[in-house]
Amino acid sequence: MKLKKCKPCGIYTLRETCPNCGGPASSPHPPKFSPLDPYGKYRRMLKKQAGGDGNEKNCGKIPAKAEAG
Repeated sequence: MKLKKCKPCGIYTLRETCPNCGGPASSPHPPKFSPLDPYGKYRRMLKKQAGGDGNEKNCGKIPAKAEAG
């Protein structure tokens, strides 16, 4: 058995579904890193298209509105 984490409520469990809310549980650990990652190029392209800069300190900030003028 491996530890899993419920996505919706954040509860840790050993089950496939959360005993608290019934939501899906998945592995809380990131995937293994490999310098020979065959899909890394595509993942970085998608991240760039989505506007993610990888900078965690910018998370949750609301961008300032441009002034009309």
